[in-house]
Amino acid sequence: MPGFEVLYQAAALCLTYPDDDFRARLPLLREAAPQLRGFTDHAALTSQSDLQAHYVEVFDFKNRHSLYLSWWSDGDTRRRGMSLVRFKECYRAHGLECTEEELPDFLPAVLELASRTGDTRLLVEYRDALDQLRTRLTGCGTPYACVLDAVCATLPPATAGARR
Repeated sequence: MPGFEVLYQAAALCLTYPDDDFRARLPLLREAAPQLRGFTDHAALTSQSDLQAHYVEVFDFKNRHSLYLSWWSDGDTRRRGMSLVRFKECYRAHGLECTEEELPDFLPAVLELASRTGDTRLLVEYRDALDQLRTRLTGCGTPYACVLDAVCATLPPATAGARR
C-alpha cells in the first residue's frame, strides 16, 4: 500500500508509551497524519500524567488490548515462538534488527517496519488481529481506537484465510 508510510510512522508513535518525546512530537503528528486527529487532539488536551495513566490502563494490565499481534492468533502457546521467529525474519529481510526492548510482533514496531520499507505483509497477514484490537478499543471508548481505525482503513479486509 504505497503512500501510507507517514501514517504508519505516526500511528507507531501514538501507540507507544506517551513520554516527553511524544508530547514534543504531538504538533508534528497532528499535521503529518490528519487521520489521527481524533487521538492527537485528545492527547493535546490531556495532561501528560493522565495520558500515561490511560495508556497503562488500556494496554498494560490485560491482554484484552494486546499490542502484540501474534498473541491474537497464538495466545500464550509454543506456536507463538515460531510466529515471533517469522516476524524477526521479516525484519532481517529488510536489513533491520529487532531490539531486545520489545518483541518483534509489537504493533508499533510492525508499523515502523511498514513505514520504513513500504512492506505491509505483516499488517495484512495480521489484519484479523488488528480488527479484533480495534473492536475492543472502540468498545472501551478509548481514543486509541481511532489510531487502529486509520491503520485498518489502509489495508484490504481480512480474508477467510486470515490468521486466527
